[in-house]
Amino acid sequence: MAQQHQLAYQHIHQQQQQQMQQQLQHFWANQYEEINGATDFKNHSLPLARIKKIMKADEDVRMISAEAPVIFARACEMFILELTLRAWNHTEENKRRTLQKNDIAAAITRTDIFDFLVDIVPREDLKDEVLATVPRVGGGGVVGPVVSEGLPYYYMPGSADVGPAATAAAC
Repeated sequence: MAQQHQLAYQHIHQQQQQQMQQQLQHFWANQYEEINGATDFKNHSLPLARIKKIMKADEDVRMISAEAPVIFARACEMFILELTLRAWNHTEENKRRTLQKNDIAAAITRTDIFDFLVDIVPREDLKDEVLATVPRVGGGGVVGPVVSEGLPYYYMPGSADVGPAATAAAC
């Protein structure tokens, strides 16, 4: 009987992983289309003055071109959207309809590419059982697609030099 429950759980978990992978593929395909079709670069989701101020916090940065904050704004928006998508997946796994801090922490814990956020997002909200059961695949400092929980981190086609890993680290 316990083996049947375990098999059922594994099947459900596998379905959730496949669904998440499909959502990520759809997300990045939409992002790619949106960027290729963009004609209005004047409207931004994030305040450019704030981004420029953060960029100037680095004492080595003296001058910033007009397009640099625009690119950072878009990169940060994509970073926030993907992290939210992964966190929402955790929310739905727990049969909730409200995204919480622990969902964001779980998304960070489950995705190696977000390791740089581990010290920023409080982990005390995560239950010990969640941390113990979260599978992690891949290693730190890996260049290229990082696989976490069987879910690849998608790079935008044609952007080999500046991928989401670089833009996420910049945000």
